[in-house]
Amino acid sequence: MSQSQLAAMPHGGTTPAIAAFAIVPADGVDLPTFARAIYVGSTGDLSITTVAGSSVTFVGVADGTILPVQARQVAATGTTATAIVGLV
Repeated sequence: MSQSQLAAMPHGGTTPAIAAFAIVPADGVDLPTFARAIYVGSTGDLSITTVAGSSVTFVGVADGTILPVQARQVAATGTTATAIVGLV
């Protein structure tokens, strides 16, 4: 899905995701499409860059957590969580 297609979709706080993709953390590499939320399947830290460009590390994210944060990158450095899924 392109960024323009994503922009055309409704994005209310209660609108569910319409797609999902596996995330392999990589330093300095944008996700194939920006994620509107991230699912963490296995406990660990998650280091991201938000769509607005802020870098943040969520420490000790529990398995099964969905973080309602829009992300453009998931960094390998600082990320120990696994089974990460981007929700669009």
